[in-house]
Amino acid sequence: MKKKPSISRGRDPLMRKGTSPTDSSTVDSVAFQTLISEGKTEQALKLSEEILEKSRKLTNRNFVGEAWIRMERALLGAINLEDVGNELRWCVDRLASVSPGSPLHGLSLLNLAAWHRNSNEEMMALVTLSEISSDSGHPVDLIGLSRLESGRILVEIGDIEPAMRHLWMAMRRLSSVEMPAEAVVCAMEWLDLALDDIDPDSPTMDERIVNAKPRESPGMTLSPSNPSDIRESVEIILSNGLRDVSGVRRDDLGLVLDASDALGEPLWRESIEERQREIQDSRLIEVLQS
Repeated sequence: MKKKPSISRGRDPLMRKGTSPTDSSTVDSVAFQTLISEGKTEQALKLSEEILEKSRKLTNRNFVGEAWIRMERALLGAINLEDVGNELRWCVDRLASVSPGSPLHGLSLLNLAAWHRNSNEEMMALVTLSEISSDSGHPVDLIGLSRLESGRILVEIGDIEPAMRHLWMAMRRLSSVEMPAEAVVCAMEWLDLALDDIDPDSPTMDERIVNAKPRESPGMTLSPSNPSDIRESVEIILSNGLRDVSGVRRDDLGLVLDASDALGEPLWRESIEERQREIQDSRLIEVLQS
């Protein structure tokens, strides 16, 4: 029952999180984020103009606050669509200058990469995402999210071997910072690729990552998966997926059943069968009863 993860691989909208500069936790900033969360875009934009004006006062210029609010305004549609890319790049460059490695700097890079991806500029998106790294001081969660997006882009262009490495690194990073839902997404997308080719003699993902080297020439590459890595990814999926097996589309559990059959691991199937009465996905029920 080979099933694709429920996470879309299409053209995702630009990422935007309710993140304000850490040194500008003002009443206006909180109010702005509250308006956004409540869907009051028009009011949020009006308030953003006031915040932007304050950040530009020469007596107390707030460069980080200015970059933050300009990024938010670009993502909220306050500027012409054709200017969004340039505005997001300005925000990245400003934050790289005044607050390198900060969460806001990392977020600005994620947003710029998403813009490139939505503009069918996959290579530029990958280059932008690569700027988010531990060497630059970025937080682990943003590094994990950047590797997840890189993996998805590589899958789209058919370069599977590096895609699997990026998805695996994303899974590890997000697991380490207690982002279980995101880690499960990474595990699902990795497993969806891994089940196509399994070889017990193949290197593990950790070995591949350690031994990875720049390629002399571009190319679309494939690589078989090691059963031990499949087991690790399945355990991550089950640790979250068995807490609640309801839902009419449970691709996570479908992938676990595929892995159970591929590796001859009956315990995974049995753990799902034990919850069969709670399952609502008709496809799973059909497979379990076959």
